[in-house]
Amino acid sequence: MTDHLLTPERRTADLFADFVKRDAPGVPLPGRSTARRLAALTALGRQDLSLARLAEGHLDAAAILHELDHPLPAAGERWGVWAARPPGPGVHATRTDQGWRVTGVKPYCSGARTCTHALVTADADDGYRMFAVALEHPGAAPVEGTWPAIGMAGSDSLDMSFTDVPARAVGGVEGYLTRPGFQHGGIGVAACWLGGAHAVAAPLYERAVAGRLNEHAAAHLGAVDLLLHTADAVLHQAGQDIDADPLDEREEARVRSLRVRALADKVCTEVVEHVGRATGAGPLCHDERHARAVADLTVYVRQHHAEANLAELGRLATTGPAEAAR
Repeated sequence: MTDHLLTPERRTADLFADFVKRDAPGVPLPGRSTARRLAALTALGRQDLSLARLAEGHLDAAAILHELDHPLPAAGERWGVWAARPPGPGVHATRTDQGWRVTGVKPYCSGARTCTHALVTADADDGYRMFAVALEHPGAAPVEGTWPAIGMAGSDSLDMSFTDVPARAVGGVEGYLTRPGFQHGGIGVAACWLGGAHAVAAPLYERAVAGRLNEHAAAHLGAVDLLLHTADAVLHQAGQDIDADPLDEREEARVRSLRVRALADKVCTEVVEHVGRATGAGPLCHDERHARAVADLTVYVRQHHAEANLAELGRLATTGPAEAAR
């Protein structure tokens, strides 16, 4: 079957399976050549943001399992991290004589019909926990029709329904959130966003190479180049800083994550604006790859919590983490 006849979900699923098989084992864990890890995520975002979303989830799952002293994903396994917690009933975990069981509906489960396993957050009697779940169990099922999105369509981020599904606790209460790697992982997501910004900018660079830039478009390209170069440099430095303090003994990880993610959000938003103003509607109407990149990036970058995160950063920038938490 030719590529253009595949659905976005099927196309992304095939790319994801190929990535997990061939490339994922070579991507370093956070704290070990983290700049190279972030560069790999940026490259995936530049290739396809839906693919990057699934690949980032698998790589993040491996990092979480490693950090919380659990075995890494086995060959042939494709993992997701499903930790969204919007208002609503959510997923609940119950401890039984046979071990933990999870029941409920979890939204935004990227790779719902592609992943073989997932790390799923749930409320238990003793607090908020993370669990490893094998998705082959008949009680784990995607809720059809819950991801009608145009942007990030290929990420297949359906709701997942769990009915008395066996689960293995990963870490203790709040362990997923309080470990240093939670902040490192947030920067990995920002690396994917920046890859998407590079993809959106590609038609403008191509016009420059072809000698088809007027002064108006050249000014926009100058602004885009400045934004992308700055973000790439900050991302690379963040990787080096994580390697220098992987366990966050200096308590800098949260501020670092907030800064990098806020910068990535700003860069992505402004790159989309500059490229649209420089090129007009042409690429959006006639270049399917560019139109998908713009739609995907517009959705994916909204994972950033915008002003809420900026307000937290403002408090931390002047008081430090201990005082800001009061």
